Amino acid sequence: MPEASRPIETEEERRERKAEERLETRPTELEPTSFEEGFTIKTVLGALFVGFIMMPGAIYLGLVVGQELGPAAEWTTIILFTEVARRSFTSLRKQEVYMIFYLAGALAGGGAGLALAGGPFAGLIWTQYVRQSAVVENFGLTHQIPTWWAPPMGSAAIAHRTFFHPDWAIPILLLVIYSILSRMEWLGLGYILFRMTSDVERLPFPFAAIAAQGATALAEVSQEKETWKWPVFSVGTMIGIVYGTIYVFIPILSGAVLTEPIMLIKIPFLDFTSNAEGVFPTSKIGLGTELGSVLFGMVVPYPIVVGTFITSMFTNFVFSPTLYHVTGGAGGTLFHNWKPGMSLIQTEISTNVDLWLSVGIGVNLAIALLGFYAVIRALARRARDGERERMKAQIPPGRGDYPMWAALASWLFAATCYTIIAHILVNVVPHKRPEEQFPIWILVFFGLIWSPLNSYVSARLIGLTGRGVGIPYLREATFILSGYKGLDIWLAPIPLKDLGGTAQKFREIELTGTRFISVVKAEVFLFALLLSCSFIFWWFFWRLGPIPSSAYPYAQTWWPVRVFEQVLWWTATREKNPWLLKAIKPKVIGGAFGGAFLLYGILGAFSVPVMWFYGLIGGFGSNTVGAIPLFTGAMLGRYYFARRFGMHRWQQYTPVLVAGYACGTGLVGMAGIALAIVLKSVRLLPY
Repeated sequence: MPEASRPIETEEERRERKAEERLETRPTELEPTSFEEGFTIKTVLGALFVGFIMMPGAIYLGLVVGQELGPAAEWTTIILFTEVARRSFTSLRKQEVYMIFYLAGALAGGGAGLALAGGPFAGLIWTQYVRQSAVVENFGLTHQIPTWWAPPMGSAAIAHRTFFHPDWAIPILLLVIYSILSRMEWLGLGYILFRMTSDVERLPFPFAAIAAQGATALAEVSQEKETWKWPVFSVGTMIGIVYGTIYVFIPILSGAVLTEPIMLIKIPFLDFTSNAEGVFPTSKIGLGTELGSVLFGMVVPYPIVVGTFITSMFTNFVFSPTLYHVTGGAGGTLFHNWKPGMSLIQTEISTNVDLWLSVGIGVNLAIALLGFYAVIRALARRARDGERERMKAQIPPGRGDYPMWAALASWLFAATCYTIIAHILVNVVPHKRPEEQFPIWILVFFGLIWSPLNSYVSARLIGLTGRGVGIPYLREATFILSGYKGLDIWLAPIPLKDLGGTAQKFREIELTGTRFISVVKAEVFLFALLLSCSFIFWWFFWRLGPIPSSAYPYAQTWWPVRVFEQVLWWTATREKNPWLLKAIKPKVIGGAFGGAFLLYGILGAFSVPVMWFYGLIGGFGSNTVGAIPLFTGAMLGRYYFARRFGMHRWQQYTPVLVAGYACGTGLVGMAGIALAIVLKSVRLLPY
């Protein structure tokens, strides 16, 4: 567009455009010059090693301390295969290294919030626990949970703790179907989003380069190139081994032979809530004891950590106690569920019902709208500036792309199947009359219209800033407003997905020079391996004893909280006593929504980077368990180590140091787990 015909640009628009131009700078030195096959016999052997050796350790570690073995599994597997390759006079290419990372992460990774590692059968362990949970029973919902989700109470499948029972047939069949459809969905829509945001719009995807550089560094080590990474990694590993011996090894081993594990350091946190309630009532005060949080605080962006710490301290030491006294104390109008003497977990549950659930809805809604606004502004500016040449994307030769029509068909088939299955489970199986059914047009809208639209917006923001966006509680609000009655809708596979993050996954694959078709092959192999190993090892652990129990401190501590959070939503579609509707307070939601926008405006007026906004808003209403260790790590990193080694060098060191720590604790955990499994297995034998 000629300069004379362009509209006059405001100062704010000019700053935004300059910032976006800086973000969109893609370093040409990172772009691969060629693409090679990543799925080879070496990656297959690496996956088998993780599946049969590392997965049981990942399961046990997640249940005991709530820590994922994913990074340790990846590093340990690479170390082992690097040494084997050296002695075989060969090496690992960066494509093979990345594919081992990819497969190991899928096999040993854990679920957010529950640390449920070990594949899809972890979900069935969760459903059997929910079925038997005292929380569900107290709400009178135990017998309303459908049998296609979990076996009924009194079933021999639950009593004998075994998957070899007809009552598990439908849940396992659905689990297998979901595993197939989820792969078709992300390989389809994820590839389309990648083509739109990376090939066409040339967005930078800042965090994709981290994973790619990690794979490249490991490949250099495999090829015996001298780098600084191994000394730093070794330091982190030794820290992990020393601390892991105290924090992980002793509790795991003692838990195998004693009724209660010996914990020299309390897992997963020290609870000071009841000690401080006289001065700070309704506050959630605790200190996380996992050293990894301190190290992770050195990696997370400084404004995020400090902002979260500031508002977390303000919430628990100023805002919440003051609000408690202003509204009348324990018998007042606001915190009527909180009682003196409650632990941190009990305080978390009660104050969420009284206040923080509504605050979270308002804040997340504001963040979502700000994200959508940023995307719309950017697209409008590009359209105004006439940037049509970006639509002419060229596919790099040899990248291994598959046809767009195949990707579209794959996603469309998966989304349609999810919609049909949800309709059958929610409306047909319970024999609902037409007027009682959940509207099928909502399922179609979610699966075929909203999900791809929201996924694109999220993928674009991830491409620019590394952070996605979505409308919070859209799923929950839709269920409540639909008028549907029953629990089935909460448990069915509703086709409401945000696949924006999968675009970054394809960018990582591209930066490592790995052919895309390698991922398709890996997913086919991973499907069979993951289901087999997940079934074997979760069945074995469940046979050893109830999950959760005192042998698994993390699960015993946090799982009841997660169940309560789920059940609270379920009550919104029951006939009587909808607890959720009591917990959702429109005035509080509106106040939090307006407060988030006000904070955004104030920080913008003073040209404060947007990272501070996300940090400050993210810590409001949270407990102090994670905020204090993260802040400690950030301070040590910025004001001691960065000054000693230099900021640039320290920023290079920290990811490798954290990975080494994860490997060290993982190795110690694996040693303890191996001994614990042997001891528990022997105790079960009849002789």
